[in-house]
Amino acid sequence: MSDVPVRHLVAVWNPSYVRNAMEEHLAVLLRHAAALREGRVDDEDVYVWWGRVRSRNRRTDLANVADVRAIEEALGAEDAPETHLYLTDYQSLYVADLAEIHFGALPDGEAQHVPAYYAADRLECDFWFKLWDIRRLVTDDIVATIEEMKRLKNVHYHDQSVSLYGGMVDLPLIVTRPDGSEFFAEDERDVATDASLWAEFDAQMGPGIMAVERSLRDDMLGEAAWRALDTTVRNFIATGEKVFREHRSDPAFDFTPVLGSFAKAIEVQLNVLMGRVLPKLSRQLRLMNVDGQTVDPLERGPLMMASLVQLLAGDRARSVALAAAVTNGGWLTREFAAALDQFRELRNEGIHSERIDCRTATHWRNQLLGVGCVGHVVELTKVRLK
Repeated sequence: MSDVPVRHLVAVWNPSYVRNAMEEHLAVLLRHAAALREGRVDDEDVYVWWGRVRSRNRRTDLANVADVRAIEEALGAEDAPETHLYLTDYQSLYVADLAEIHFGALPDGEAQHVPAYYAADRLECDFWFKLWDIRRLVTDDIVATIEEMKRLKNVHYHDQSVSLYGGMVDLPLIVTRPDGSEFFAEDERDVATDASLWAEFDAQMGPGIMAVERSLRDDMLGEAAWRALDTTVRNFIATGEKVFREHRSDPAFDFTPVLGSFAKAIEVQLNVLMGRVLPKLSRQLRLMNVDGQTVDPLERGPLMMASLVQLLAGDRARSVALAAAVTNGGWLTREFAAALDQFRELRNEGIHSERIDCRTATHWRNQLLGVGCVGHVVELTKVRLK
């Protein structure tokens, strides 16, 4: 594996072309995703083109063309890394799974994969980005957008963090992401979204989910803990909390989806954490029994909650090694592992019984999010590789 950091791109959409360019592109992508569900198209037919519109007033050559071509070439390699196109209007931020870059006009047959406003307004593009999927990171929160953009480093500005104000020149920006975060790993996505696109998942959650995320960040978990959580984890916690808030006064409601969302959040966060920690352990310590087979978790992919409990507390030598490799390790392998085992049993009962009542859901929601106590989620964000 190369030590050269993967290069990504940052672009800005201009509301003067169309009121909400993001919604227009998502509509195209979701239309093709729906056709896939109905069996009318194949997987490779689900994508949308995003154009880098050529300004009619531009008098100089476009900057960074050589870098864009280099990324285009890298995307064509057999072992091409996950490459991102970050898209913002300063208020919101999305990340797209970049499949291909096409210079010049698109072939006529691609019109169905392009929002109509490009042709209607006769917009010419320097090049086009082919996007397999699009994920929402921030909506209508300029402070959160600024913070997320700081995670990216501007290659042509001494590898400094991307500045939303003052640094958005010579677009698209060429950036790297030192934390190496990936947003579109297929196995993780399929577990998290039931094999839907992230664009479909975000659409199902609706715009109200972002207000709940802000409330969780500002009023419950705190800024530091919220930023330490994986993006997918934030989505699931907010989803569970949104459903809980909407139905906590309904005594007949089945709160199983609430605990299901919280469980997925914990699973994702722990899998991300273990992906960083387990390489520090010997293979002999990592080996464990999953579904009757001896496996190395690093080679298997995301683990479900029962296997995560076993990983943390099922073998004393492994537990000691895990606790020594991270901060807050004693809490992780003892208190949290025990609580996680109880939560796992309850969740399994909820799946196979008629309903989970509000009292039970409230107890676990409070324990996880820290209502009236020190929450497990905040404690989990303190667990970091030493």
